Amino acid sequence: MSLVARKLEAHGIATVIAGSALDIVTHAGVPRFLFNDFPLGNPIGKPFDRVMQRAVVRQSLELLAQAKGPATHWQTPFEWSADESWRAVYARVDASNRERLKALGDERRARQAAKKR
Repeated sequence: MSLVARKLEAHGIATVIAGSALDIVTHAGVPRFLFNDFPLGNPIGKPFDRVMQRAVVRQSLELLAQAKGPATHWQTPFEWSADESWRAVYARVDASNRERLKALGDERRARQAAKKR
């Protein structure tokens, strides 16, 4: 998304990137970045938490309107959980869950293939 944002900006379309990969997005040099300390894949907040999601979108629009120059970075006030243990286990694949995750992936691919037929 960072590269897409840069291309859009080069053509006069203002962008805001909301996400949690601070090092990657900063390195890519996007003009406006709303950082949130959430697990990857959740740039706007917790699933089904509409209040949080709306607040993040609102803050993104405020950043778009108020940014004074390039490389403007803001941070959301939200945390994923008061309990930081999620960091150690989020998206971890190991011997305890490898087969279950593989089966879930196989099922998803089978459903997608069936839809294409």
